[in-house]
Amino acid sequence: MRATWAEKWFYRINYLVLLLAGLTCLLPLLNIIAVSLSDESSVSSGMVGIWPKGFNFDSYTALFDGTPIIRSFKNSLIITGVGVALSMGFTILAAYPLSKKQFFARRFFTLAIVFTMLFGIPTIPAFLVNRSVGILDTYWSLWLPGLISAYNMMVLKSFFENIPEEMEEAAWMDGCGDLRILLQIVLPLSMPVLATLTLFYGVGYWNVFQSVLINISDSTKYNLSVLVQNMVQNQSLLQQLNSSLRPEELDMQMTSEGLRASGLVVLLLPLLVVYPFLQKYFVKGVMIGAVKG
Repeated sequence: MRATWAEKWFYRINYLVLLLAGLTCLLPLLNIIAVSLSDESSVSSGMVGIWPKGFNFDSYTALFDGTPIIRSFKNSLIITGVGVALSMGFTILAAYPLSKKQFFARRFFTLAIVFTMLFGIPTIPAFLVNRSVGILDTYWSLWLPGLISAYNMMVLKSFFENIPEEMEEAAWMDGCGDLRILLQIVLPLSMPVLATLTLFYGVGYWNVFQSVLINISDSTKYNLSVLVQNMVQNQSLLQQLNSSLRPEELDMQMTSEGLRASGLVVLLLPLLVVYPFLQKYFVKGVMIGAVKG
């Protein structure tokens, strides 16, 4: 069926609005990358737009040589990698039995989990609980309180409910147990929603900031988000970095804008690299997992 004149204009306006929305997200990112790759005089004079002026890697050299960014990057990888593995594992173990109609008290537990979505975790009670169980100043204080996202669990539960029961019944007749059915049948069929939830958990753990400041007192355990935030707000870090330069490197003194921009690029780069590989699963995973049919 051919689109009418009104529909064509409707589509054109939609494309224009989406283009403008995309540019509002893309242009600031391009500006940050350009500032991180420009010389300090161009950055200080405000001449940098979306293209580098005086292309160089001095900001990145100073960042990696003068700040503990490599250690913070490793900490972020540990927090994200272990956190995603734990959260995905327990989310699957919670969603699978709740998706079965024969599970005892299925309705009660589902409503109890949904009820928790109405309230956030208060900061002070969470801190007191972490202190009472002795996990302060460890990464367990980041992993355990938010181990399972109720929203993610409900999405995965809905997806599991859409898998035909006949497939599992056939596996039962062949002698498969619950664990084998989950690992060899259910999970391979759930790759779109699993990839989507992995992305959700990964972004959350990678960008965790407030919980680190509250629960972690050892600065050697800080992640990238905290380090970049310190670079944005703490001028003493920049002064310490510039004072550590050798006499022959004095012309490489960093401005706060260049150093901050390079730190932000390092913080965003892993997510920008991973997202294209998971993007094809993103919409499909959310829509199939969220719609009952």
